[in-house]
Amino acid sequence: MTVRRRPLLPRPLKTAALTVTALAVVASSAVGCGALPGTTGGSREPVTVMTWAPDGTEATNVPGMPAMAQAYARWVNASGGLNGHKLRVLTCNDHNDSVDAADCARRAVKENVAAVVGSYSQHGQAFLSPLEAAGIPYIGGYGLTEEEFVSPLSYPVNGGQVALLAGNGRQLARDCARVSLVRPDTRAGDALLPLLNSGLAQGGRRPATDILAAEDGGDYTVQAQQALAKAGAHHSVATALGRAGAAEQARQGCVTAALGDRTDSFFDSFRRTQEDYQKVRISSVLGSVDQTSVDRTGGASGPYEGAYVTGWYPAAGDARWDPMRKVIREHAFGDNRIDPANAGVQTTWIAYTVLKQVVESLGDGEVDALKVTRALNDGVRIDTGGLTPTLSWRFEDTIAARDFPRLVNADVTYQVVRDGRLVAARKGAVDVSRTLEQSP
Repeated sequence: MTVRRRPLLPRPLKTAALTVTALAVVASSAVGCGALPGTTGGSREPVTVMTWAPDGTEATNVPGMPAMAQAYARWVNASGGLNGHKLRVLTCNDHNDSVDAADCARRAVKENVAAVVGSYSQHGQAFLSPLEAAGIPYIGGYGLTEEEFVSPLSYPVNGGQVALLAGNGRQLARDCARVSLVRPDTRAGDALLPLLNSGLAQGGRRPATDILAAEDGGDYTVQAQQALAKAGAHHSVATALGRAGAAEQARQGCVTAALGDRTDSFFDSFRRTQEDYQKVRISSVLGSVDQTSVDRTGGASGPYEGAYVTGWYPAAGDARWDPMRKVIREHAFGDNRIDPANAGVQTTWIAYTVLKQVVESLGDGEVDALKVTRALNDGVRIDTGGLTPTLSWRFEDTIAARDFPRLVNADVTYQVVRDGRLVAARKGAVDVSRTLEQSP
């Protein structure tokens, strides 16, 4: 798939300044310290990287990402390593906490890692500052924060939450005249509404109603009532409109929720509340809903049947995931943290695919953070087996989205829960570059 080029426009001032700062730090490290991050001393010395994610918290947990990284290391080391280098994976738990996220980054610096790969954190500012100061690249983060699409040392493999919400808006615009968005009352959550609205606007729909919810809540009855009231019609209203009016109301009302691990809890409250309201269509994004969520909540008889879901990658049953599934089957040793349908696990697989091809591009010699960064900046092209477009992070490869200058892959997929299975709703990916470029 050809990556769309954009005209060579000036970068935003914030990004340009950050680029100069980061490059200056890298140059200073090379001249003054005598040891670069990730240096291991010999032509076939181990390559050390880190993967982090939250686990054991009251909010979203993604233990499958570090677990997938460890399974990947076992597989690649059993196959001769990364171009002859043993892959050493360190893991860290950021506990959904900015202090712990910064601590994980400082540990990565202390361990002289060559990169942080395939990680999840909602505290981009906290962890990227230490990495930038040490010249350590951040490859294939989950894409939760704006900083991941601004930092010159960030190399995203997907369009992050920004692409998912913009794509979800476009997906819903086909069928929904009124939309309620239920999202976390957090800094990361604040960015979701304008992105969803950009997609809705491109489809000629009016803005969604913003419903705030605690990211660690247990009961979302109040939010469910608010969302339904704004997106659907109460029975008393539907009755007044008559049968035809009620059918029109049902067709046009949609509720979309992006609450991470708490999305199941919301739709449980939603299903109990829905008895008092006209039926509306429900929706979410991958990472908040996946096949495991559908199975856990009753499959075809559960609340997700018929739901629209916007994702980054092909549906979990697609044959392009077979190599990852084989690695999990043979090298995860039954680790139940690793769900091949989980978007975090999938992102980690793709991020380590990037690392592998970057290291192979370096040829003989040591592998360190500076060399990895140079290869990425010089335009190494990454083939992910069709899971994404060909990835490259030169300036001309980025899209013209003002607030997301590091974004190179704006593809999303439209999926739907049908007979209890999350399947493709349309063939191929949808490029939401234009939607993001027009986002306020």
